[in-house]
Amino acid sequence: MDDSPFDEDDDETLALDDLPPTLAALSRFASTLHHVSWFAAVGERLSDAERADAAGYLLALGFPECDIVPAMDWEEAEAAARNPDWNTAWWEAEEQLRAGLSAQAVEITGDEEAVLVALTNVTSKASDAVHGAAAVAASRFGVADQSLIRAAAGAATQAAYQAALVIAAAEDEDHAFAQKFQLFQAGRWPLGITGGTFSIF
Repeated sequence: MDDSPFDEDDDETLALDDLPPTLAALSRFASTLHHVSWFAAVGERLSDAERADAAGYLLALGFPECDIVPAMDWEEAEAAARNPDWNTAWWEAEEQLRAGLSAQAVEITGDEEAVLVALTNVTSKASDAVHGAAAVAASRFGVADQSLIRAAAGAATQAAYQAALVIAAAEDEDHAFAQKFQLFQAGRWPLGITGGTFSIF
């Protein structure tokens, strides 16, 4: 994918010579997160490429039959994000992937503490980058709801963590979490699956 954070740059945040290759890649990934166009495209019409990324995520996660439905404003995004009828099987599928990647990352490096430190670095860098971006994006729509802004920022931080797990586990870019992160990279906010509907802002 073009300009992917998975194509790490040379802005290194840790002593990379002392790290296993996957953890060095995580450090470089963390250093790119402030370059991501967080929430820049929310409310805009979905492009064909974005629909393809969303379909790829759903297929990789095991929900290929879901309809992809855009939220057009922050009110619709809030309704989708806080819908109490969200699909528990979707959450469970993501949790299984997370657990599997975590175990695989530790097996590759042989150092659980080092993996945790590297992932914490990613989470910290993502958190620093996304909250202000979410607030700016919301303000373009006249929205100042801090809880909604925090929800958006939290989802983005989680997606960065999930993408980091893909790197730490030496998985491919067609992994569900990598494809989910592409949607955030495109400036979107994937909201989740409710019933047979995948909502994306």
